[in-house]
Amino acid sequence: MELFCVRLRRYNVLRTLLTSSRSFSQNVKSTKWYCVGRRDPLKCTTPKTANLSRRIQLFAKTNQTCHPSRALFLTHHNLCRNAKTNPNIFGSHRSNWNVTVSSVTPHKQHFHTSGHRRALPAPLLWLVLKPIQKLLAIILGRSIRKWWIALPPNKQQLLREAAWRRRWHLAATAAGLLVVLAIFLLTHLDESPVTGRTRLLVFSRDNFLELANVTAEGYMEDYKDSFIPSKDPRHQVVERVVQHLAQRNKDIAEISTVSWSVHLVDSPTINAFVLPNGKVFVFTGMLEAVADIHQLTFILGHEMAHALIGHAAEQASMSHVLDFLSLILLTALWAVCPRDSLAMLGQWIQGKLVQYMFDRPYSRKLEMEADQVGLQLAAKACADVRAGPVFWQQMEISDQLRGEPTEPEWLSTHPSHRNRANQLDRLIPQALELRASCECPALPTTDPRAIFSKSVRQLLDDVNKRESEVKAKEKEGKTPGLAGGVFLPLPNAPLPPVPRPPAQLGGVLAPVVALPQALPTK
Repeated sequence: MELFCVRLRRYNVLRTLLTSSRSFSQNVKSTKWYCVGRRDPLKCTTPKTANLSRRIQLFAKTNQTCHPSRALFLTHHNLCRNAKTNPNIFGSHRSNWNVTVSSVTPHKQHFHTSGHRRALPAPLLWLVLKPIQKLLAIILGRSIRKWWIALPPNKQQLLREAAWRRRWHLAATAAGLLVVLAIFLLTHLDESPVTGRTRLLVFSRDNFLELANVTAEGYMEDYKDSFIPSKDPRHQVVERVVQHLAQRNKDIAEISTVSWSVHLVDSPTINAFVLPNGKVFVFTGMLEAVADIHQLTFILGHEMAHALIGHAAEQASMSHVLDFLSLILLTALWAVCPRDSLAMLGQWIQGKLVQYMFDRPYSRKLEMEADQVGLQLAAKACADVRAGPVFWQQMEISDQLRGEPTEPEWLSTHPSHRNRANQLDRLIPQALELRASCECPALPTTDPRAIFSKSVRQLLDDVNKRESEVKAKEKEGKTPGLAGGVFLPLPNAPLPPVPRPPAQLGGVLAPVVALPQALPTK
């Protein structure tokens, strides 16, 4: 390995130059120069290589043996070790270069470097340490309780009196800790992209990009046998919708700076999600749940909104702060409760209160925000935004037909389908104005919401008519009574087809005549 150290008198810099004949000139222009003997690194500047380019080329011709190197060991500011370069190699060009060759000690050393070891991302490290922190809090609280019980009554009384005498000192300490906590929270406030909402961010976007890379590797391993090939028509449709959304919303930095890639999983699960690093995972069950390309555009816009806003980092930050405060309460709980059973009961109640009063309401709030931003992304992509509320109405009826139990919204991490549809209905006028400002083609006059409502009324009328016929036959004694007295379609029966205008997305998808009203299936 060859090293060559050069000290420029004019600029007072010392730098290892990669002196291969092909890349010498480019390396001098592109490398970062470091100062020797200066405290202020901002005063270090790259030499004006434009004036030295001819001399650089002359020098490159005379030295054909040097190879790029990785390290430079300096034992003195003007001494380069681990080098074999001859100082006389400059020849007559030495004065033209205006350089002083450093004192060179011939020394050869072989480096054996190990591979880079990546540290665990901060969110992943927090997830690993979270149960350990709770265990330590329980042990600490229980130890305090055991210590207090073991004290004689007179010592307990003395400690109470000492605490009362120092009550103002203890109050000042608690107030100081609260001030430190408030400063920490205020210094970690951030503005949400697109919506401009103020939020708390303890973990940065870079931390979650590292975690997203680790998570993506896990998903790729889990679904490696279920991925749909990229040549499949369903995969091509999803790929085009994602790229179209990214292209039409490239004015948003969080979208334009991400490389979006699609992975279609062959699974009946009705789900789709997007990681912060741009990995889009869509299940074939979602393609069967949407009625047309417009609903798919809205759903993918919703998932991309989660990624660009950074909802994962925001939710983890809020959970991190709540867990820290819960640790203090947990320690006090195990210290005060006279028995372990009461402490465990109090811990369970505390966990449920945090879950239903903070975690789940906050999750529902983020889902509503993703619906709002996803609708805006779909509007800028020239989709029919009126299809967004229809999707959630379809999901509500589908759950009813499958006989799935209806969970109260306050118990769920997601808003109810009806509330989501109602919120989107209120946002439709604003989304239509945004769509019109993006020079999108005109929408059909027929509103998909009206068509869907008409179809649902017709379905209910058919059910009521059939129920009346069954009851009439029962009275006549022609047929035995049916259990329940109500006739509904079978749980697995598909919804009646909803007539929709042909898909029109403009831009990337407009020339594709092969895109049908319903998405391709197996």
